This record gives sequence, structure tokens and C-alpha cells, in this order.
Amino acid sequence: MGQDSLSDMSVLDSQIREAYGRVVYSHKTHEKCADNCLFWQRIVKNTQIWLSAVTSGVLIYAIWGDTKVATIVGAVLSTIYAIVTLYTKDYDMGAIAEKHRETAIEIWAIREMYLALIADIQVGDQPFESIRKRRDQLVVDLKAVYKGCPATDAKGYAAAQKALKECEDMTFSQEELNKLLPPALRKPDLKTSPALPPK
Repeated sequence: MGQDSLSDMSVLDSQIREAYGRVVYSHKTHEKCADNCLFWQRIVKNTQIWLSAVTSGVLIYAIWGDTKVATIVGAVLSTIYAIVTLYTKDYDMGAIAEKHRETAIEIWAIREMYLALIADIQVGDQPFESIRKRRDQLVVDLKAVYKGCPATDAKGYAAAQKALKECEDMTFSQEELNKLLPPALRKPDLKTSPALPPK
């Protein structure tokens, strides 16, 4: 491969790595947005259960106790319950969470293809045009996923950033990888490998 070709491949490699980084963040952000939606769905469901139980108790008390006060309290609680119910009807957080999960799965597949593409560039046995065509196809595939996906938010992105930077969700030590692989595919851990005898 000529010097110009090496330079062109280097530029392409840098661009693909940057795209890979954005895809990694996008995948993790959709996962975190799904988690946030499910969290608030549980909050709303528990609130509905609590309001329903308390409202029923107040109405029962109205029959036997202070009718005026209990009726007012029951009416207020019933109104709040109705508002919460209407909110969940128009804004189904469970369905939104599922959509984020589906999007994350689709982006995960594209993320892995970007990773394979970077590996192929490192190996160096793929023609420049082949790499470029695969990159262009990944852009088309990613556009199709983004077109129908739900919007993410700042909270989801912040959670994704923390997971990737601080918790290192996408990284493994050699020891961790060895535990996940069958014995025949494991690499020796350089830190624990016996020292070579002196020559």
C-alpha cells in the first residue's frame, strides 16, 4: 500500500473511530433513558395504588364518621387520582421505555459492526474502497434507526456518560475477558505469567 493510500486509510480510520464513539454513547443513552422511564413508571403505579387505597378508606370513613370532611378529602384524592390516570394514559412510560430498549438493541448491532470495521482496518487486509462502502452503509443503517427512535434527554446522557467514563461499562481487563472465554481461547495474563528463564 502506497504512502498516499496509508494516509487516506488513516483519515478514514479516524473518522470511523469518532463515529464509533458517538454510537457507543447513543446506545448507552437509550439504555439509561429506558431505565429512567421504568423508574418513573413504578413511581406512578405505586402512587395510583396508594391514592386508590386512601380514597377508598376515606369514603368508607365518610359513611361512619365526619361526612363533610371525609367527602371533601375523598373528592380531592379522587381528583388527583383522575389526573394521574389521565397522565399515564397520554404518556405511557412503559411503552416509551420499550421503544428505548428496542432502539438500544438496534444501535448495539451497528456498534458491533463499527467495532468489526475498526478491527479490519487494523488487520490491514481490506481494500480502501471496501472499508469506505461499509462505513457508508453503516451511516444509512444508523439513519434508519434514528428516524424512528424516541428522543433522549440530558439525564439519560449524563447517566450514560457516568457509566462509560466512571463505571467503565464498555471495558474489560484481560483477566475478566479470560473468565468469559473458554480455556482454548484465553490469552495468558502478562502480570501472572511465569517469567522467562534468562538466556
